[in-house]
Amino acid sequence: EEQLTSEEPHYFIVLNRSPRTEDFLMLVCASSKIEKRVAIAERLGFPKETLVFLTPLECKLFSKDTVIDCNSVFEKTAQSIIEKLEQKKLKVCTESLPEDVVPKLIAGVLASPQISEKVKRMLREGVQAQ
Repeated sequence: EEQLTSEEPHYFIVLNRSPRTEDFLMLVCASSKIEKRVAIAERLGFPKETLVFLTPLECKLFSKDTVIDCNSVFEKTAQSIIEKLEQKKLKVCTESLPEDVVPKLIAGVLASPQISEKVKRMLREGVQAQ
């Protein structure tokens, strides 16, 4: 992701209910830099539920304690993701998250004052369609 400064690989989670048919993908990013993410969220006054914490016991995908900051949603077109795959700048991870994680992420995004109403509307519509 061009917006991130770290050279280390990052895990992104797609929040869309129907990613193949929606205008753009909504992605949140996992980070092992928990203290940094918490400090930023506290300094900016973001609600606690906008940070979702996972341990390796809860989610085998991660080898370290991890936080997903729902105050940052990356909006990407399907075409941009396809291009990254073709350029080998992206790997797809097929390991799934525990069932209860995505609803927590969506709730975190909806609770964030930093997320656009457009993204929140798409998430609400996706949740209602379930």
